Amino acid sequence: MKNVFVLNLVWIVAAAVLGFAITAIFAGQFRLPRSLFLVVYLVLVLPFLYAFARWSNLSFIELIRHNWVWGLIGAVLIGAFLVRNILSQSGSPRSQGLSLAFDIAWLGIVYGTLDALFLSVLPVLATWQTFSALGWTVTVPGKIAVGVIALFASLLVTVAYHLGYPEYRVPGSIMGPSIGNGVMSIGYILTNNPIAAVFSHIAMHIAGVFQGPATVIQLPPHY
Repeated sequence: MKNVFVLNLVWIVAAAVLGFAITAIFAGQFRLPRSLFLVVYLVLVLPFLYAFARWSNLSFIELIRHNWVWGLIGAVLIGAFLVRNILSQSGSPRSQGLSLAFDIAWLGIVYGTLDALFLSVLPVLATWQTFSALGWTVTVPGKIAVGVIALFASLLVTVAYHLGYPEYRVPGSIMGPSIGNGVMSIGYILTNNPIAAVFSHIAMHIAGVFQGPATVIQLPPHY
């Protein structure tokens, strides 16, 4: 049991370190354009997620099927909240035609999915697995406690990842992504289905594409 606890903690800390390193180096130092930055983000994080899934012996089908209706309900409610926030921000020019379709797929679906899996699903799932093995999740008070710990794990990864971006080192600016990703992680925790976090994150990113990537803060990096 002790080994499981330590190893899951290592996964969470490693995710925080990896996230900060990616954004600090490729956005902070190299200042890669957003679409190119996403290539690096995908290449480095996807194997990390795959390794975690293999180590955890995850069944993606079971993970998605469990409470999937609640997951969809959570995605709709949280997505509506996040999209409303996007629409309240200043707009900027967006792509047209095929370029817009590419941005929806690349910056909306791919970027949104990757963020959700890395910032919400992995830390929450690693935390839940850890304390389930310790027997904490068999009672309601235990589940609540684990849910709170899982939220803090997600926030750890979220804050570390965003602090790598120069734009989020301004005092107070880290609150936005912390609240947004926190809400999505809470959705996953309450519904016990990753659809709540993944679909709402995708909706947020797609809304950002239409509102204008140059001004929407949820689509970093901005230079």
